Amino acid sequence: MWKVSLLVTTYNVRENLKITLTSIEQQDYPSVEVIIVDGQSNDGTLDVIREFAGRQEKREDACTVRWISEPDGGLYDAMNKAWSMCTGEIVAVCNDRLCKPDAVTKLVKAVERGGRECIGAHADLVYVEGEHVVRAWHMGEGRLSEGWLPGHPTMFLKREIYEKYGVYDTSYQCAADYEFMVRFLKEEKNRLAYVPEVLVEMFYGGISNAGLRNYLVSFWEGCLALRRNGVRHPLLISIKRTVRVLRQFKA
Repeated sequence: MWKVSLLVTTYNVRENLKITLTSIEQQDYPSVEVIIVDGQSNDGTLDVIREFAGRQEKREDACTVRWISEPDGGLYDAMNKAWSMCTGEIVAVCNDRLCKPDAVTKLVKAVERGGRECIGAHADLVYVEGEHVVRAWHMGEGRLSEGWLPGHPTMFLKREIYEKYGVYDTSYQCAADYEFMVRFLKEEKNRLAYVPEVLVEMFYGGISNAGLRNYLVSFWEGCLALRRNGVRHPLLISIKRTVRVLRQFKA
């Protein structure tokens, strides 16, 4: 059985973190490692982490929990720290809500069914503000050249992908996750299995969604990521990607 490492990065997100950790706690997959990297929160986030770690110590079917709280260079630096601490054969960034108790199980099984050429799995997600769905991301399967890319919060990757292609480039303000995915998905031999279900509810308002300025930075950095990785027609691909995003918003 593959061990799954869920990487959680936090900074003053107490209420959202409660939701994230509760959803992890409810998973039925029996081999989960939770790595939490906190950027020295001062809003009670550390109390939430300590309570979660304490609960796991008392459970027979518990997750393994390892965590640190120290200054960092931002989200992508924290994600790289979490990666350096993890030991799982399958790795996923988990800063949102796994909205079904068998979400991890379904993604791991999809990887298993995909065979040796399958590098990981992804699923659908929705962006939420409270109980309201703002945006539905049903990405399915596609090609990078068509503006397609999986939802990063749903992506479970084999450890070997990080080892081969590296971690997140912290020179990007908003699009390091996009650049990371471009790095390996530009090679058509790298195939992701797809689970056609909404398995993640993402908290709306992340780095790339927070206002017009951040969107423009994200768009520019997306073009840059494609160009740096030798992908042809980066501007056209970025426009196609933007059209896909606009179609996801709910009235």
